[in-house]
Amino acid sequence: MKYHIVTYGCQMNLHESEKIAGILREKGYDEEAPVESADIVVFNTCCIRENAENHAFGNIGALKKLKRERKDMLIAVGGCMAQEEGKAEIIRKKFPFVDILFGTHNLAELGELIERKRLTKKRVFSLKDERGETEDNINPVRTGYPGAWVNIMYGCNNFCTYCIVPYVRGRERSRRADDIVREVEGLVKDGYREITLLGQNVNSYRDGETDFPALLERVAKIGGKYRLRFMTSHPKDFSEKLVDVIAKYPNICRQIHLPVQSGSNRILSLMNRRYTREKYLGEIQMLRKAIPECAVTTDLIVGFPTETEEDFLETLSLVEAADFSSAFMFAFSPRTGTRAAAMDGKVPDDVAKDRLLRLIDFVNERTRKMSARYVGASVEILCEGYDERKGLYLGRDEFGRMGYFPSERNPIGEFVTLKIHSANGISLFGNEEFK
Repeated sequence: MKYHIVTYGCQMNLHESEKIAGILREKGYDEEAPVESADIVVFNTCCIRENAENHAFGNIGALKKLKRERKDMLIAVGGCMAQEEGKAEIIRKKFPFVDILFGTHNLAELGELIERKRLTKKRVFSLKDERGETEDNINPVRTGYPGAWVNIMYGCNNFCTYCIVPYVRGRERSRRADDIVREVEGLVKDGYREITLLGQNVNSYRDGETDFPALLERVAKIGGKYRLRFMTSHPKDFSEKLVDVIAKYPNICRQIHLPVQSGSNRILSLMNRRYTREKYLGEIQMLRKAIPECAVTTDLIVGFPTETEEDFLETLSLVEAADFSSAFMFAFSPRTGTRAAAMDGKVPDDVAKDRLLRLIDFVNERTRKMSARYVGASVEILCEGYDERKGLYLGRDEFGRMGYFPSERNPIGEFVTLKIHSANGISLFGNEEFK
């Protein structure tokens, strides 16, 4: 039997799709295949922004004809959108050909739900309000070699007013530190060369007396040649203790993703971010004092309710002061059930779009200048794949810049030193340097 998984959203979802694949392998689905020939199709959905939901609904609906032709094919829908309040009923009514629905709290039960569908021949919709069995016993089908994701915690307690995550992923729960270290040790032993620790807010991690800096130090001490990354850090919890650990261990990448969202204190307060622009910029200063070369990436939202031109200009000034390496930029997307969705002062779509385009231009211009500094330098990258369109191998340096290069061999999984001869946006181009 064959399976096909469609994934939307963040690294957390990508890793959970690896776990879904692991469950399917255990249930006898032994090969991934195109959707047209799959015996089961699983949609692992996202609801952070409206576009993600619309894409999921559109792609689920597109299977109606195929399901009519292949009645034995199973269609399952899971993930954040499935867990979101009211969405299960929409899926039940709008897509009667969906066989199985599960949420973020019971991913580990997917195998049982498949069996229930096989036995009863009836649709199986199963959602839980709180996280049940964890996925620690699932053997994921890793798809990101030479990189691997490792969950260190689930859920979020922050309740930013624009964010649906606490409602669909629940409250924070940290995994045992010993289990995390053991998982990373196994991955390094198996030849993975980049480990990314995942959590909605890794800085909130705690297992007894082990906080996140202590966990990061334990993982960094594991022997072998590999890089260590983590995401995401919430600025309200970013600490000097964490910076000291990063500075101490050279295998921890000198790149920090620290979402700021806005440069306006008034908007940050409305977002319930619980820090000010001054505190944020102070953290950047502390980080760069300890690690001058550290690259900082961020998330930015424009068009939040009541945002004025002055608020937006404060975001631009913060971008300039923080000197971000790159940024993920979005126009505000109201999520039903969040406080921001009910706020007055909607910013007109054309105004939000104009601000987003201006922000993108502003950030990209700075990013291009940073990339240009690489020209003529020697850079170590971890080769992670091959771009067939460009006909070049590719990989990132520790600061997150993507480098492309030709090679007559297959260097995927190797650390490669490139001599950079040109740069384009966030992309670098070079040739291998051999010692």
